[in-house]
This record gives sequence, C-alpha cells and structure tokens, in this order.
Amino acid sequence: MQVTDKTVVVTGGGRGIGRALAERFGREGAHIALLDVNSADLDSTRAALAAAGVVARSYEVNVADEEDVVAAMDRIVLDFGRLDVVINNAGILRDALLVKVKDGEIVGKMSLAQWQAVIDVNLTGVFLCGREAAERMIRLRSGGVIVNISSISKHGNAGQSNYSAAKAGVTALTVVWAKELARHGIRTGAIAPGGTRTEILASMRPEMLEKLLAPVPLRRLGEPEEIAAAAAFIVSNDFFSGRCIDLDGGLRI
Repeated sequence: MQVTDKTVVVTGGGRGIGRALAERFGREGAHIALLDVNSADLDSTRAALAAAGVVARSYEVNVADEEDVVAAMDRIVLDFGRLDVVINNAGILRDALLVKVKDGEIVGKMSLAQWQAVIDVNLTGVFLCGREAAERMIRLRSGGVIVNISSISKHGNAGQSNYSAAKAGVTALTVVWAKELARHGIRTGAIAPGGTRTEILASMRPEMLEKLLAPVPLRRLGEPEEIAAAAAFIVSNDFFSGRCIDLDGGLRI
C-alpha cells in the first residue's frame, strides 16, 4: 500500500514510538489521526505535524473504553472520509513479581488492579481498535492494514506477568486477524520491539541502563524511528500479513 493521502490512525500517538510512527507516515504523505488519553501530548504532536505540513487531527480516547473507541473511529471516518491503516501502539506498564518473597517471607504480589489495568489497555484496547477499524474498512470496501505493537516481553519476562501475557496475546491476534480478514483485503502485522529510547528508558540512571543493555548484542537501545521504519515496511509490502517482526538488537529472553 502506498500511503499518500491515505488515513493512518496511531493509538498512543502523543509521544514516544507513537509520535515517531505519526511523523514517519506523515512524511510519506499520509493524513494522520492521533489517539491518546493525554491531551497535552496530543496537542504537541499534532502541532509538530501541522508545522511539517502534515494533515493531522487528534482525538482524546481511552482505547480500553468501547464507547470511546467506537465514537473515535466514527469521527475519523467522518473527518477524513476514509480509514486505511491502524497502528495499535497504546500501552502501559504496571510491573510486579507474581509473588514477592524476602528472607523467606511473602512481602507482596501482583495485584488484580495491576493485572487488569495492563490487560485492559494493552490487549483489550488492541482488540477494540482492531475490531472497529476492520468493521469500517469492510464497510468502506477499501481494504487496509492493521499493525499491532507487541514486545520482546511476549516471550515471557520476569516481573511482567501482565505485560507479557498481553503482548503475547497481541501477537496471536495478529495471526488470527490475518486469516479472518484477508478476504476483505485487510492485512495485519506486528512488531515486537526490545528496549527502545522512549522517555522512560532515556531517563534511566546510567548504571541501570548499562545493566539493561548488557545482554543486547548490539549494546544499544532501539530508536523510535526504527520501529516506525518496520511499520512502514509492513504497510508498504502487500505480501506481508500475519507475521511479527522482532526488532530487539538480537536480544533473547
């Protein structure tokens, strides 16, 4: 798919990887719909895109809220007249050990609230946005591409029962949707980044960052623009569907 004058929706589009995705597709001539819960981040990214000559609109949306997602997708189609690509990037972290033990005593455990918050945003949010995007693509008879942002944690990362489960689920949804939606001209793809230079990781203390990078063969963080380049490949290659690109500098967990 060539994205010039096509509508690309980016969830979590206010900052980090989401902003890099929006900028990449904007440079390629796409019109951008930014979804995020943070209005300040949305305003900042939309203004930057507009300054670069990109047609962009922002929508304050909680991707875990069904009514929010339905209303936003309806509004995007009304505003842009089409919906061609959705990139499900929004996500949160609520890390904790399943059961925390110190000196032989149980001192904590992952709470149900921590579990549910991550599942709601990182998995249910992808389901809702993917479902509503697919429905509109089918109704518009335009086909399209759904890209889901997974994570290296899909392989199982200690301290991330909730996040690992959600990101493994995101990869599975990508496979299922490729099988179900191909007949409607809709392709899917996923990207599983390793550590990426977003606001959180970039602000880590040097000694913590060094520990994080020690097992990475390339010995560096990924850049948001590199994740965006992978998304651009998925969208542009019409024979790509149902697969996940692991973009992790060679790290294995």
